[in-house]
Amino acid sequence: MKNYFLYISLVFIFLLSSCVSKKKFVYLQGSQEFNEISANYEPIIQSDDILSIVVSTLEVEASAPFNSTSYLVDNEGKIDFPVLGTIQVSGYSIKELKNLLKQKLAVHLIDPVINIRVLNFKVTVLGDVANPGLKLFNNHRVTLFDAIGASGDLTVYGKRYNILIIRDNQGLKTFNRVDITKADFVNSPFYYLDQNDLVYVEQRKAKIDTSALPNLPLYTSIFSLLLTITLLVTK
Repeated sequence: MKNYFLYISLVFIFLLSSCVSKKKFVYLQGSQEFNEISANYEPIIQSDDILSIVVSTLEVEASAPFNSTSYLVDNEGKIDFPVLGTIQVSGYSIKELKNLLKQKLAVHLIDPVINIRVLNFKVTVLGDVANPGLKLFNNHRVTLFDAIGASGDLTVYGKRYNILIIRDNQGLKTFNRVDITKADFVNSPFYYLDQNDLVYVEQRKAKIDTSALPNLPLYTSIFSLLLTITLLVTK
């Protein structure tokens, strides 16, 4: 009797596993046929960013007065830069700010080299992930997958096909839904995250998604019937 029960249980488990749809769980489906990835991403500087701005020239002493440890972007989007004074920086990309500083420094320095980094890049990940919370990064090219990885990945109940990204663009908040199960997500404007983005992973309505198991009631009935027959036969 125990052997009959074991065999039937194994058949039931096989039927369940075979009917679960993988399309709701696998990331970047179709990537084997997709070879276009956009790398044209530049973070936009915002208020409360902490910037590292290093100015270098062949004459170290000449560039020394223009270097400070870091710069906090105030609530008006400005920084106080040595010698040059107050500069509006919010709304600029890293590349645009480099060009702006080169123009302003051309009066004082010969061929300055400028390196800019955001030191406090952070995003918040909430919802159905293993470790939700505030995530800090020491670089400013952070992808949604970086944030998901820092959060311990989505749980099996998280909606991979409908992730919400709330983005603040110069005071204007936008609400954006993305599907990370599709390969073309890598070219989405939300593949790279912006400073202070909020990522929310919604949970499916039920712990067992009946849409992924459309035949669950049928298989349950079959299992119950086979179990009843087995018990009757083995008496």
